[in-house]
Amino acid sequence: MSRLRKALIAVSVGVAASAAFVVTSSIPSQAETSLVAKYRCTGGIAGSGVDLEARMTPQVESGTMNVRWDMSYKGNQRFGSPGFFPEGSSLDLEGVVDISGAWRGQLRPRGGQEQGELVPGDFLELPEGLSDSASLTRSGTIRFEPGDLTVRFTPAEGEVMVNNRDDNESVKYTGGWQWEYTSEQYGDHLNDVQKASGQDEIAKLEFIGTRVAYIGRRAPGLGPIRVILDGEVVTDPLVEPGKNRSGQAMTGTETQEVLWTSPQLDYGRHTIEIVNVEAMPAYLDAFRVTTGDVPEPPVHNQATCTLQNDPGAIDVTVPGPSDPPDDDPPGDDPPGDDPPGDDPPGDDPPGEEQPPNADSTDLGPGNVVVVPVVSGSSTPKSTGPTATTFVKGAAQVAKTPQGGVDTGEAPGGEEQPYGLMASGAALVIGSAGGGLLLRRRRAAHAGGMN
Repeated sequence: MSRLRKALIAVSVGVAASAAFVVTSSIPSQAETSLVAKYRCTGGIAGSGVDLEARMTPQVESGTMNVRWDMSYKGNQRFGSPGFFPEGSSLDLEGVVDISGAWRGQLRPRGGQEQGELVPGDFLELPEGLSDSASLTRSGTIRFEPGDLTVRFTPAEGEVMVNNRDDNESVKYTGGWQWEYTSEQYGDHLNDVQKASGQDEIAKLEFIGTRVAYIGRRAPGLGPIRVILDGEVVTDPLVEPGKNRSGQAMTGTETQEVLWTSPQLDYGRHTIEIVNVEAMPAYLDAFRVTTGDVPEPPVHNQATCTLQNDPGAIDVTVPGPSDPPDDDPPGDDPPGDDPPGDDPPGDDPPGEEQPPNADSTDLGPGNVVVVPVVSGSSTPKSTGPTATTFVKGAAQVAKTPQGGVDTGEAPGGEEQPYGLMASGAALVIGSAGGGLLLRRRRAAHAGGMN
């Protein structure tokens, strides 16, 4: 093999190694852009008014567009429990995002938060966030604008005991009732009772539920009780705590007795009153409030929220499919560089063509799914840069690029260092040529000396 051919082979190997090292790099992911929408909620569980803030962040990735709302209270007002409920009630929020441009319609971000055991006025916890998504089937610019927000409360099914010892004095008493502590041996609820001895003394509870029961004592010498439900007398004959269930006079004391239970009621607000009919002792231990299955959130608990600012909109431009760039412009390669027959046969199976863009997924004529946003640590695929811009509005949140310098801008696309590659190749070729020339001169000089 001639020295010239060896030199050319060395140059080719050096150029190939230099190119493989330079072009190896990772593609940074797209920055996320958010805007802030401020809402004033009224009616239902909002009481006199509750202020909320929603931070909207659109995302486009893996052939899907998603909208996330991060929710928070603003100010001191909170949504409040409308009644007594066991653990498991739910506060549900649903927003509206209007979509225009390459994709038209609406997304409805939703989210819910389960609550603990509640009494009237307890603060309700907000869901951490709302979200909704839809398939992305075309390229172009998509505009996201926040719209309405609705808040619903769904009560948990179950029962709670209402006693003034722990329920913020929800039961209202006339002046003749007196609180008494009782020892554990009696077994009263929370070891206390309310006792009245005067005639026409009243204890009243306003509640939300589907059934209520009067809990008290049965004991000798107790007087009759009248029950009034939603303003109507519902006990005829009267309740007689001085007798057992068989109608016989009591000879001992029984505690936490269910003295009266209402029929099934429509879910909603109700009142119950017990009246001591005669000037004889009467006891009230607690009221038991039951809430049956409520499949749909009650309308009267619903709060409606209206926008209080102009949050603006966010435009996201999703690039379409494109041919891969031609690294070598026509005419740059001298003829004869690639001798015929260099490519081994069989590399490309017959009838198969490489897609024009390996970073897009063909869904049919005119439909291409692109991946302009990447979350987590996965490697992003994109047919080109995705532009995210603000449109009007002042309540904007700075962009936060993922995987790049915190400049507020999405990192730019990858640039191929062709100039550096060419310089390296020229350097290697020059070194090889110089070495070859030096060897020839040394050979000639040695021949002359001999």
